[in-house]
Amino acid sequence: MVRPLRPLDEEIADRKQALHLLFEGRTQGEWWFETVMVWIPALVEVGLGIAAFAPFAVHRYSVGKWRKQTLEYPVNDSKLPSVTIMLPVWNESLIIEQKLDNLAKQKLDCSLLVIDSASTDSTVEKINLWLKKNPKAFDSTHVLEMSERLGKTEAVRQAIAHLEKESFDGCICMTDADAFLPPNALSRLQGWFADRTIGAVGARALRLQSLSSEKTHRSMFEFLREGESAKDSTPFLEGSCMMWRSSCFQSIQLNTLSNADDAQIATGVRLNGFRSIHDSEVYFEDVAPMSPEGQRRQKIRRGQGLQRLLMSHRKSWFDRRLGTFSSILRREAHFHILAPLLVMGAGLSGIIRWIIVMIAGMPSGSLAVMHSSLAMIELMCLTAWALDRRGIRIPLLQTVGSIFTGMEHLVSAHWQTLRG
Repeated sequence: MVRPLRPLDEEIADRKQALHLLFEGRTQGEWWFETVMVWIPALVEVGLGIAAFAPFAVHRYSVGKWRKQTLEYPVNDSKLPSVTIMLPVWNESLIIEQKLDNLAKQKLDCSLLVIDSASTDSTVEKINLWLKKNPKAFDSTHVLEMSERLGKTEAVRQAIAHLEKESFDGCICMTDADAFLPPNALSRLQGWFADRTIGAVGARALRLQSLSSEKTHRSMFEFLREGESAKDSTPFLEGSCMMWRSSCFQSIQLNTLSNADDAQIATGVRLNGFRSIHDSEVYFEDVAPMSPEGQRRQKIRRGQGLQRLLMSHRKSWFDRRLGTFSSILRREAHFHILAPLLVMGAGLSGIIRWIIVMIAGMPSGSLAVMHSSLAMIELMCLTAWALDRRGIRIPLLQTVGSIFTGMEHLVSAHWQTLRG
């Protein structure tokens, strides 16, 4: 049976109704898509990003103001405390003689305490032979030999405990075997202790053969340390060349299950009531790991140590008795512990947003503007991060890249700690 033809006006009306229903359905779908499937991950990404980086901006502003306060080098003719150099070593036979030569050239009369972590090469033999050939290089010398390797922090603890047993009442200068100092370095550090409020002083690092990312990171690090020192104290110093009053820190305060012994000492000195400062006028030279992967492993391990240190002193984050130092500790805890997790959360939110867009199609209108704006920011951050990891320096991007690479290392440090 042949169906009769419908009037043209009825056909047009039916098609208009179908298009209207289709349009209404699409509008409702777009509303749901915009509100739930894109806006929520976008807002989460922006919120986590602001939460991660806003404290950086606050601390950067604070440090900029603090650095305007001059940290005056003390001028005092009174007798300065004596100095004992503490030299932790392990399998340093290739450089130990050059290190001892370097220390002997210091314009300062001091004693030497070597602590060997059960070296398996000729390190100890070379030390003893050098000391025999140069008996007047130091006021006194002592070589401690550990029966097994237990890590640098335990070696430092044993060396400090030895000095405590000897009732040493002066300044301890810790330096690494691969760190070489200018002739006036130790005398400059010693001079700070004419100020009785100073408990610890650290030098700045001049890293040879370092990647450009390391130089950017080092510049940012020293900028913060200078400002924190000018206002109050810095919780982090360089263990390759630092000096502290023996009375301001005890061996029992070291957590030997962690690393970052230098930061443990600097923070402990301040918590014991004395200042811990960074002196940019004193430097030491050392060689960074040759490969990017070697530098990455070093920074991850360092990050683990700082995270453990800051967590162990979490009760001091809001201790008003510490004054400005409590806020410094609190901000550093945010930078090293919380910010990496927030950045990772922001990154995951961005990935979720992109997956939704790829499945549902490119949004339109104001949502498209928002998505495109975030995409440009993400592209800039990813580019800066990739360039920094490859050691490529581009103005404006190198600082951003260094920050994101640092976040990567700290996330990895969290993961390593979680794995045990």
